[in-house]
Amino acid sequence: MKIAVDAMGGDHAPKVVIDGLLRARDEYPDLEFIVYGDEAQVKPLISDDTRITLVHTNEQIDGNDEPVKAVRRKKQASMVLSAQAVKNGEADAVFSLGSTGALLAAGLFIVGRIKGIDRPGLMPTLPTVDGKGFIMLDVGANAEGKAQQLLNYAVMGDFYARDLRGLKNPRVALLNNGSEPHKGDTLHQETYQLLENLDSINFIGNIEADQLLKGVADVVVTDGFTGNAALKAIEGTAKTILKLVKGAIYDTGIKGKLGGLLLKDGIKGIASTFDVSSYGGAVLLGLKAPVVKAHGGADADAVYYTIKQIHEMVQNDTVGKVQSYFARQDDDLA
Repeated sequence: MKIAVDAMGGDHAPKVVIDGLLRARDEYPDLEFIVYGDEAQVKPLISDDTRITLVHTNEQIDGNDEPVKAVRRKKQASMVLSAQAVKNGEADAVFSLGSTGALLAAGLFIVGRIKGIDRPGLMPTLPTVDGKGFIMLDVGANAEGKAQQLLNYAVMGDFYARDLRGLKNPRVALLNNGSEPHKGDTLHQETYQLLENLDSINFIGNIEADQLLKGVADVVVTDGFTGNAALKAIEGTAKTILKLVKGAIYDTGIKGKLGGLLLKDGIKGIASTFDVSSYGGAVLLGLKAPVVKAHGGADADAVYYTIKQIHEMVQNDTVGKVQSYFARQDDDLA
């Protein structure tokens, strides 16, 4: 399988991209890469180009570019060329650390949507206290949503959880401001009814935000605005708590440092629980091929785990299963 890689996206590109890529290449003999980026910067980082094709371009999309305009105008940008490789059948998936908005635009306009999906959703894997994690979508691909779109997210999330999380019967929940079926606005009430009547998933009802990290659901469905707010709250809280713990140890003198030494393993465990780099990147579900984004500040380990995630998606044909499902739904309506 081939993965098209935007080597120029992210805060620490291209070094972390290539370092993580090389580790994945060495571990998976069936992986090949088409790497798009500035040859002068990228080539010196590749000590062994086995199963790596480097395509030179010095054009890239940065965070200041308006996403849709940039994708349409910067035809030779590394991200655009990566998406084009998938459209042309030269690669099976796209990987980038670049602008989320631009990657969504490239996915929509170049890779294309699955028939029956009008709004792809952005789906990361987030931590839980038991270390198993959960997936949530949408977390920002779309500011607004419709009940049918959230239903589609539930279906796609269910396929992903089965294929990549190894769950036989994933628990699917709807993020809402109360656990009762009648809670929420019209969107959430309509979505609840649709999910409750969908036999193909294990819908467990509404979930409130304070339950997210407790591991009570495997797939959490929400609109993009709410999902993004919840995501940022989780990320910000985790970073703040870890900072406060470190401060309590190092800023309270010798006693604090001695206590920290005794609690060292426990603190490492907490940090590990909230370190989501091993879960891989955020997937744009609803496109005709895997389009996956790692965080802009990702390190080489996060790149490696994201490529590993893409490998599993392609190997399991997760996108193909989603396409087949919605094709059957379309046939049933015809």
